[in-house]
Amino acid sequence: MPESGARPVSTEVYLAVCDFLYEEAALLDGNRLDEWLALLTDDIVYQMPVRVTRERGASDVSHDMYYFDENHATLRTRIARLHTDLAWAEDPPSRTRHCVSNVRVQPGAGPDELEVRSYLLLYRNRGDDPGHDLLSAERHDVLRRVDGAWRLARRSILLDQANLGTRNLAIFL
Repeated sequence: MPESGARPVSTEVYLAVCDFLYEEAALLDGNRLDEWLALLTDDIVYQMPVRVTRERGASDVSHDMYYFDENHATLRTRIARLHTDLAWAEDPPSRTRHCVSNVRVQPGAGPDELEVRSYLLLYRNRGDDPGHDLLSAERHDVLRRVDGAWRLARRSILLDQANLGTRNLAIFL
């Protein structure tokens, strides 16, 4: 993506996609996870494959191992757990900042779908710890128009790091 000769989307559609991604980032940063879940389709596929280091020319993303390989039910369960006293990995909750950039949009496979790629730089800090996590990734999304609004139908998160320095991944990217 984008392929040579791929038909571009209109400026209006591009701006609507950017607004969607920025609003999504604000919901995640504001820990408004139930509202974020409402932005997802019922058949969401949310994956983050493990990055591997290989020789030149070979795929550097595993197709067998994932940090996340989730659907709507598992995401809903994770969010419900974060609302309990048992979510120790997020007690106290992380402070995050999702910085989204390099948004590229093209028509998707279906008539009401868009293929979206974006870069994500995620800053994360917890409690009084002076340290922080910094995660860099490219996201491959499929947005689908449902009842007149864009919804996230698929997300594949490709981290730039092969070895994660973060203590846990109890956050959403």
